[in-house]
Amino acid sequence: MALYPESGYSSGLKLPAGVRIRGSIKPGYETVLTHEAVAFVADLVRTFRPIVHSNLALRALDQAKYDAGGHPGFDFRTKAIREEDWTCAPMPAAIQDRRVEITGPVDRKMVINALNSGAKVFMADFEDSLAPTWSNLVEGHINLRDAVNGNIRYEDPRTKKVYSVTNPNPAKIFVRPRGWHLPEAHFEVDGQAIPGCLMDFGLYFFHNQAAFRSKHGGAGPFFYLPKMQHSREAAVWNAVFERAQDALGVPRGSIKATVLIETLPAVFQMHEILYELRQHSAGLNCGRWDYIFSFIKTFRNHPELVIPDRTQVGMTQHFLSSYAQLLIQTCHRRGVHAMGGMAAQIPVKNDPQANEAASAKVRTDKLREVLAGHDGTWAAHPGLIPLVYQVFDAHMPTPNQLHRLRDDVQVSEADLLAMPVGSRTLEGLRLNLSVGVQYTAAWLTGTGSVPLHNLMEDAATAEISRVQVWQWLRHGAILDGEQAPVRVTRDLVERILREEVAIVERELGPQRFAAGRYQEAAQLFGQQCTAKELDDFLTLEAYKRITEVRPNSRL
Repeated sequence: MALYPESGYSSGLKLPAGVRIRGSIKPGYETVLTHEAVAFVADLVRTFRPIVHSNLALRALDQAKYDAGGHPGFDFRTKAIREEDWTCAPMPAAIQDRRVEITGPVDRKMVINALNSGAKVFMADFEDSLAPTWSNLVEGHINLRDAVNGNIRYEDPRTKKVYSVTNPNPAKIFVRPRGWHLPEAHFEVDGQAIPGCLMDFGLYFFHNQAAFRSKHGGAGPFFYLPKMQHSREAAVWNAVFERAQDALGVPRGSIKATVLIETLPAVFQMHEILYELRQHSAGLNCGRWDYIFSFIKTFRNHPELVIPDRTQVGMTQHFLSSYAQLLIQTCHRRGVHAMGGMAAQIPVKNDPQANEAASAKVRTDKLREVLAGHDGTWAAHPGLIPLVYQVFDAHMPTPNQLHRLRDDVQVSEADLLAMPVGSRTLEGLRLNLSVGVQYTAAWLTGTGSVPLHNLMEDAATAEISRVQVWQWLRHGAILDGEQAPVRVTRDLVERILREEVAIVERELGPQRFAAGRYQEAAQLFGQQCTAKELDDFLTLEAYKRITEVRPNSRL
């Protein structure tokens, strides 16, 4: 389809009018950045960019209310939606059973390993576990196209080992585009960078919907939608789906999407979010790490809500258990899946005792989820998938638990806003700064998912570290110290940051994740932790450092 007339070339690409590609074009990129596909994305951008920007402005207005002492809550204007009986459209047979899902970035080897992992679903991630360099993004689309077409293959240049999909029942692909807030600087429409999510969604849908649907009985493609704060944002996604399906002659409702409930405002909008997406909904997911980040960010000006060490804020905390219980009840009442969250532990090599301790944590977490009524959950590493299956298979003999309506759950605003209990420690401050620097250094070199301290860290967990340090500094938190309590000051943060960077450089050196960029990462992360005003996202500022726009690429 050619929605707009041809106007010229950009690095060998034939582009529609008003479109400029400012990223480098390597061999193969032209196969996904086709005239028709780029025109399809441009149409979505022209149609929805104004309302995207409007919704982002509304987010800022909401935050201003919270900064002034308010808090999110259930909206009285949509009470009828919450109380009336309605259900979402039936889910297709292909995704009735989602008991184990694996997530990861869209690099070629990861895609193959995830499809072979034995998980029911692979969430192919353009968001928190991917550093959005231009090459990562475009090559990710090439990789997913090859995966959907069944011809993906990878040869490791160092070991010469060849990887291919050998599982006769590979994981079904769900794609997570970037959040509404992240731009794509290398792709311009009418002189402006586009919302990154519309590129991620648009290119994938355009190239893969036909092949994907042919393999799944006409259903799909499937998506995960991140970072929403209000049902009005879900309404935009629903409109995007409708326009995309109509443009390519796909029946409305073919797309199915699971929304990650990973912001505090969104937990009060779960019925409304499902209602807006009811024709396209595949349920909700407990995005626990971003949810903790959002809890801190929402209440950044509330001194009475200065939370304890991030390591102490687990799903047994009242505000988190209430959120999970309400999510299950909401989803099952509306006939869609309630997906559990990520246990970030990874297998520990060469240390059986530590490995068993990590496995025990995963087992406990997944047992809690399946007994509560979740229909499936996430694993961070292929090595954990058998363990997760063992737990869910033992307690969920059916494909899902939609029959468990959880009418016993009674969750109030106060439950969802309850202050987490625990201590604030100097060790916690050190961990936050160490993790933040190491993750930021990795992100700047193109790696968005990093194993640190036997946990898989991504942008969400790094954000917890960042905003927690900022919150502690903003309110002068008193920490349990190594010898005596200590107040968090800028001098303390900067001193510990220097110490932790020195430890990282001494112990790790220019390791493959960081390539010697610890000092740059420390400068960036430290600035954000000590800034007078809290930046909304670490990755917005960091993104400026990984863009490589070509100034002479023309229409």
